[in-house]
Amino acid sequence: MTNTLSPTAPIRVAVIGYGLAGRVFHAPLIAGVPGLELACICSSKPEAVHADWPEVKVVPTPEAAFADPAIDLVIIATSNASHHALARAALLAGKHVVVDKPCTVTLAETEDLLAVAAQQNRMLTVYQNRRYDGDFFLLQQVLASGQLGRITHFESHFDRFRHVIPGRWRELDIPGSDLWMDLGAHLVDQALQLFGVPDDLLLDVARQRENTQTNDYFHAQLRYPSTHPGLRVVLHASSCVTASGPRFVLHGTGGSFTKFGLDTQEDALKAGGRPQLGALGDWGADPLPGQLVLQIDGESVLEATPDVAGDYLQYYAGVRDYLQGQSDAAPVPAQQVRQVMAMLERGTQSAAQGGFVATADLR
Repeated sequence: MTNTLSPTAPIRVAVIGYGLAGRVFHAPLIAGVPGLELACICSSKPEAVHADWPEVKVVPTPEAAFADPAIDLVIIATSNASHHALARAALLAGKHVVVDKPCTVTLAETEDLLAVAAQQNRMLTVYQNRRYDGDFFLLQQVLASGQLGRITHFESHFDRFRHVIPGRWRELDIPGSDLWMDLGAHLVDQALQLFGVPDDLLLDVARQRENTQTNDYFHAQLRYPSTHPGLRVVLHASSCVTASGPRFVLHGTGGSFTKFGLDTQEDALKAGGRPQLGALGDWGADPLPGQLVLQIDGESVLEATPDVAGDYLQYYAGVRDYLQGQSDAAPVPAQQVRQVMAMLERGTQSAAQGGFVATADLR
């Protein structure tokens, strides 16, 4: 992308959809980043929007936002199956676009959007806020330190207990609604950030809750023989776990790292928190430290890990900087957008076939 926006004028942002994603994960963060202006929200319930954002313009249709010449950036925060059509229309209207994960429900749709974005000289990127979790920052620091030696095993769990099935689109048997497309998009993205694209992938999915209409469990295994010999990566999520185990487990030839608990930012945003970049205070602080056990002179030694806070605002600060020409890449560049979507699709193929599916060609 060669087109950039003025570094002195605010980037005017329209959010399409004001359900959980738009209300919790996008509007408060956009409002908290200097240089971005939450200018417009598309919703069929203007009273709900104005209760939170009385000064923000509300439009009834996405087309009204796309047609507004004052809007620079559009956020697609609607149901997964609608992402492709809405993002495509926004790009063709000359807008830069952020799509909530997953980008679309098929790789072909994602590739189409990337092609349209290139033709229109506009940014298309995906919202991957879990890159900015405090526990993931800590995990990256532990890996970078080299203390664990050669990494042999990594597990990433995102388990929750949601026995009562809410009447939301995510719980319906429609394209893009299952847990693999939802939480899997986060866990796959984090694994690719840590270790790159694996050689192959095995995915098992299930429907564990009574009367559920879509998969609410997945267990994926990624193998890396050509790039990280011996490494096995496990990605796991379930909606039927009351007492959750570790969020992250990392083993290497020199020690192990374990981290319990989920990043606190989601709950803070759901409670109405509005963080401000540059004035975070204790925002994103993690009350549960990680556990690092190292092998030193034949002994297992427990060492403390640093306190690392999460910061979802960094994502939108990165979008701002890229659009204003202050950075060379969007927070999730086009190649990474495509890789995550391709991995999700290969996983779906694996679950249908009941075996490993090659993925090395996605590098």
